[in-house]
Amino acid sequence: MTHAPWEPPMAGTEEQQLIGALERMRTTFRFKADGLDSAGLGQRIGASSLTLGGLLKHLAINEDYMFSVKYAGETLGEPWPEVDWDANPDWEFATAADDKPETLYLLWDGGVERSRQRLSAALAKDGGLDQKVAANADGEHASLRRLVTDLIEEYGRHTGHADLLREAVDGVTGEDPPSDWRPVSGDYRMPGGR
Repeated sequence: MTHAPWEPPMAGTEEQQLIGALERMRTTFRFKADGLDSAGLGQRIGASSLTLGGLLKHLAINEDYMFSVKYAGETLGEPWPEVDWDANPDWEFATAADDKPETLYLLWDGGVERSRQRLSAALAKDGGLDQKVAANADGEHASLRRLVTDLIEEYGRHTGHADLLREAVDGVTGEDPPSDWRPVSGDYRMPGGR
């Protein structure tokens, strides 16, 4: 039986399993958000202000933040403008409605690609998942493993939201994309470059 390119290996190292789990979450989220226009990306449920467009932008920022700021201790760079997060802590959610769908897809796709490159380079260094990352505000150093699991957790939370939002848009349901799914929007590269 052939597995979809985003499926974690049936057996593998801890690194392969964690990266595989992250790629599965990324792909499932992207499947839930794919192929929508502005109305679909702006769909809300009940009193919640959460939208698929806001989630695309939020997760794009998280991809860049995790492996530039948290891993390397760098500032959050392009394509993100200087944002006063204290004045507008929900900036990405509040501004997504002003972005064209293609912009949102490309922000997320680019964030994922930069994150993949940074994580791959980090894993190539001595220490693998055990290596310590830049110090946080309290001077503590997490491991790279912690950052990967934090990003998996972030996707787990928001992929659940995406399930509900997508169903409200057009009734699409299901846990995983079909094994032959490929995105129709943006420039998302499947895991392994497919």
